Amino acid sequence: MCKIPFCNCCRRLFQMPLAAWLVLAASAGALAFAFCAEYAFDVKACELCYWQRVPFGVTLLTASAALLAWPQERKSRTLIAFSSLVFLVSAGLAFFHTGVEMHWWEDAVSCALPSIKASNISEMSVEEIRDQLLATANPVPCDEVTWSFLGLSLANWNVLASLALAVFSGLAASGRISPDGGATCRFCCFCGKDGSGKEG
Repeated sequence: MCKIPFCNCCRRLFQMPLAAWLVLAASAGALAFAFCAEYAFDVKACELCYWQRVPFGVTLLTASAALLAWPQERKSRTLIAFSSLVFLVSAGLAFFHTGVEMHWWEDAVSCALPSIKASNISEMSVEEIRDQLLATANPVPCDEVTWSFLGLSLANWNVLASLALAVFSGLAASGRISPDGGATCRFCCFCGKDGSGKEG
């Protein structure tokens, strides 16, 4: 079993099905935050921002499947292990976006603005030309930080959050953290009390 000195309360967070509920809540919360920021507070999203939402949609589904598979613990843990890998992909996408924002490298694919070649204009209808012009009217460059908190952009925060969720999911899937055997914690309402409700 894990030798990390988690308190008993924290150890229970890594047990199924609670761990699956936490992954589900974190994934849903991340998507809700992204959509709320974009549509309620007009925080513009670029192409890479949209791509970073995909992994959270996947983990939302895998966590839901893990809950449906419970109490078949092996299947549930396998799905949560897959979620851990998806969170690593999410961290990779966010890190790539961070590099674009910091101009460590250029993004020549997802954020390149489509253009209308003069040689193709004669082959296009008026509606097709209009649609392409409207699609590129107000593009959001991926190297532009549209929102930040404590000096970190959304992509920066996504790197940290995705890595944390990847570690959490991996530990939960491994089953190496026993629900008991940890130290008591004086800062929560569970570990600091024994079964009788008195301070241990």
